[in-house]
Amino acid sequence: MPTPFVGRRVELAVLDKRLRRISEQGAGTAVAIRGRRQVGKSRLVQEFCDRAGRPYVFFTATKGASSLEGIAALMAELRESSLPSNPELVPRTAPTNWPDAFRALAALLPDSPSIVVLDELPWLAEQDSLFDGALQTAWDRLLSQRPVLLLLLGSDLHMMERFTAYDRPFYGRADSLVLGPLSPAETGGALGLEAADAIDAHLVSGGLPGILRAWPHGTPALDFIRSECADPASALFGVPEAALLAEFPAPDQARRVLEAVGSGDRTHANIAATAGSQSGALPSGILSPLLRRLTEEKRILASDAPLSVKPGKPALYHVADSNLRLYLAAMRSAQELSRRGRPEAAFQVVERRWAAWRGRAVEPLIRQSLELAAASEGFPWPDTAVVGGWWNRRFAPEIDLVGADRAPVAGTVSFAGSVKWLGTPFDHHDLSALVQGAAEIPGFLSSGAGLAVVSLSGTTAAVAADRVGLVWGPAEVIAAWES
Repeated sequence: MPTPFVGRRVELAVLDKRLRRISEQGAGTAVAIRGRRQVGKSRLVQEFCDRAGRPYVFFTATKGASSLEGIAALMAELRESSLPSNPELVPRTAPTNWPDAFRALAALLPDSPSIVVLDELPWLAEQDSLFDGALQTAWDRLLSQRPVLLLLLGSDLHMMERFTAYDRPFYGRADSLVLGPLSPAETGGALGLEAADAIDAHLVSGGLPGILRAWPHGTPALDFIRSECADPASALFGVPEAALLAEFPAPDQARRVLEAVGSGDRTHANIAATAGSQSGALPSGILSPLLRRLTEEKRILASDAPLSVKPGKPALYHVADSNLRLYLAAMRSAQELSRRGRPEAAFQVVERRWAAWRGRAVEPLIRQSLELAAASEGFPWPDTAVVGGWWNRRFAPEIDLVGADRAPVAGTVSFAGSVKWLGTPFDHHDLSALVQGAAEIPGFLSSGAGLAVVSLSGTTAAVAADRVGLVWGPAEVIAAWES
């Protein structure tokens, strides 16, 4: 039975718009779709092809194959697809280079709109250094003049960005579509969960369809984790493990840095100490370029700087994908116990680390939710454009939420806030700490800026009656993603 397709309403509409334009104008359009592994790129495009009802070919490259093998596989896929009006028109002897392969493809395109999908594009480029130029030439001279939608998919974010960069052959020829994970609202809708459980499920799965497909309907996160700890081959283990091996096949310095951040180290100094060796901490001259690569190129880490009207330090790092973050923090240890036939001990590892992990992991999600809400009507501070956090070098205080008009250095601070994602309500002691901490934020003026509280378990009556401009619970966090 096919897995139900959920979400992706916006992305399907984007692709459908391009296909309609092709029908109206009779000329081709190319779209480069990038997103991390298991985010659902192939599934989205297959769903689009099925719904479109147009002739299409869906070709997925094989990593490590030669260019000749890749071309032969494309010809075989063409022969089995709905694209050619007659499969006998596909050359029996595969071309020996990409220019001839693209000429053969162009000759098979019908006069009505059709779809050509090239999945794992970076692997094709790895096979042949001339692939980029061959595709550009074929597009300019043959494909773009036909009513074809060319979809180029890839999981290597940096290579996909480079593919359409200004100094590369395909520059200016493809629209870009970045496919992120399913939103918390989509995750909750897919699993039939209420707001608090939907947020937990989103944090555990990272919004990745590859994990959500194995998640029983209506099952809270910890119950799902408990059941999966009895299965060492579970997608909950396998998806982040595969992503880690794909990005870092060898245990090199970059992987040690990632694992240090995943284990809870957030500052440059702590990461250097953990990722170092017996001879000492990792030198700054090595660590700083690695952190830039992991944040800017790989996008596997995220970096946050204190947000206020003055530049601040230190920067704090975290694993960008919450599913991989959980794997490095707890699930990897749990998987080892699961493989040894100790599922209860495996679950206990996760359970012990759950509250602390969730309290940190939910903060980026809440900041994104507040940014989305700030763009809608009714938000108390409509000039808010970015939401971050603030801390000093001593991390005393450390403020979870700071709303401002811009980043990294704000012009105006609109609010400061606290996140309490625990089983107890936000009380007057929490509020007092927030008031005192907010007063230290450069640019926070109590006469113009407000206070925000986001709490899993609500607030006490004393807080509700006090001066707080915004109080959110799980329902409001989810609602920010539903517009």
